[in-house]
Amino acid sequence: MAAQDSAVAKPEFLTAGGARIDPPVIKVEAVQNILDVCRAMSLWPMTFGLACCAIEMMAVGMARFDISRFGAEVFRPSPRQSDLMIVAGTVTKKMAPAVVRLYEQMPAPKYVMALGNCAISGGPFRFKGQYGIVEGVDNLIPVDVYVPGCPPRPEGLLEGLFEIQKKMTGRRWWPNPVQGGGK
Repeated sequence: MAAQDSAVAKPEFLTAGGARIDPPVIKVEAVQNILDVCRAMSLWPMTFGLACCAIEMMAVGMARFDISRFGAEVFRPSPRQSDLMIVAGTVTKKMAPAVVRLYEQMPAPKYVMALGNCAISGGPFRFKGQYGIVEGVDNLIPVDVYVPGCPPRPEGLLEGLFEIQKKMTGRRWWPNPVQGGGK
């Protein structure tokens, strides 16, 4: 029985000349790094535009900001085809189950960006005694990147996209913005 086990456990790989060769060793970490870069450079965002922040999302797709340069031009209408959910605007308690359901329908790996003060904290609609607003989408689903502003500028949305890419790959792929107006 020991002879049978050793014969099954050690397959032989032969070349045309009869010499033994070993199968190639593939490093899984290197393949995973390549896949992470490919995913980061071809994001398919699903827009969940609920208020004025959605207008800024539209501006990012135009020629001046051109989100397609950064691999996120294909906005998807279906959660099953997207890997980034951009929640832009006020999330009401009536809308909350739909947000959670759409998040659950997204395939893994999935990322969420909260765009604007309303999505981050409830915005100006958050006050004592309010009954219809979710005070931050992170109370419903995990959020990876927060982009503050009322509404945030298109540049802020692009910076949020860069942070998602950095989270996916471990490095920043685009230059940092100029700080302080100097060199």
